[in-house]
Amino acid sequence: MRQILSLSLPQKEVKNIKTLSKKRGFNSVSAYLRYLFELDKSDLISEEELLKDIEDARKEYKAGKAVKFNSLAELL
Repeated sequence: MRQILSLSLPQKEVKNIKTLSKKRGFNSVSAYLRYLFELDKSDLISEEELLKDIEDARKEYKAGKAVKFNSLAELL
């Protein structure tokens, strides 16, 4: 069963969302928003996870485990 969710947004923001949904190939704004909510659930990490990753990276850097590249080409 579906329910309607009403959002109050400035006209400029609504136009922006409609433009982005078409540009990304979605048939409707609803489909685009459903996609974004699913992405938020699966792809984004929490603030706690991000802070832990940063702290781990700092520890590795201080321990000399970091590799310095002079260009992006060297990394690839």
